[in-house]
Amino acid sequence: MIGVALVVGVGVISALAVSVGPLYAADRFRELREPTDAERAQIAALADPGGLDLDRIAIESVGSDDGGGGSAADGPAEVAVRGPPGRRVLFLTADVLTDLDEDVAIGLLAAEAGRVATYYAEFRAVAVGAVLATLAAVVTTLVPFESGFAAVIAVGVAAFWAGRRVQYAADTRAADAVGADRVADAFERVAERRGVEPETGDWSTWFEVQPPLGDRIARLRERAADEG
Repeated sequence: MIGVALVVGVGVISALAVSVGPLYAADRFRELREPTDAERAQIAALADPGGLDLDRIAIESVGSDDGGGGSAADGPAEVAVRGPPGRRVLFLTADVLTDLDEDVAIGLLAAEAGRVATYYAEFRAVAVGAVLATLAAVVTTLVPFESGFAAVIAVGVAAFWAGRRVQYAADTRAADAVGADRVADAFERVAERRGVEPETGDWSTWFEVQPPLGDRIARLRERAADEG
């Protein structure tokens, strides 16, 4: 009975850590501030096409941003919604508002709206919790090692495969709202800004809950071509 409780506890704690941990880490270790009234209005206008509507917003200062609309041209252009339902916060770096083209910002915010609508973050948390709970069952000898190890692999592959489907569904929702090309352009622009090349997946990505950015862009381009 204790072993079962331990396995369940590992799964629950792992899921909570994945869901709540990024929110806690951002609050503790990043230089955040409240948006000004003008910035809040700008964010609302950029987020509205994609259907993202969150009252809690935090802006991370980057580069020479001074909290009042200064230049942040060298920033990473990050947009992310963190936290569980009811406690979600929209985090974005200041350069999203000061340096990105409007279409790029709209595409990024629409992509986050898609992830919120499909509960991608929650699914990822459950997937990680399920894999670690299965592993805990093997370690505590609740299941034999041979079958338990196979179960860990099976649960991991299945959960992460499903997670990638959820991410693609989120991208589809974003494309429905603002257009596939606009979302793909936003991904490519930010990747270029960060100096990275969007990669495509292979067998090594089977244990990743998020599909490679290159694959996501390719799917969006295919959809845009089909619609065109």
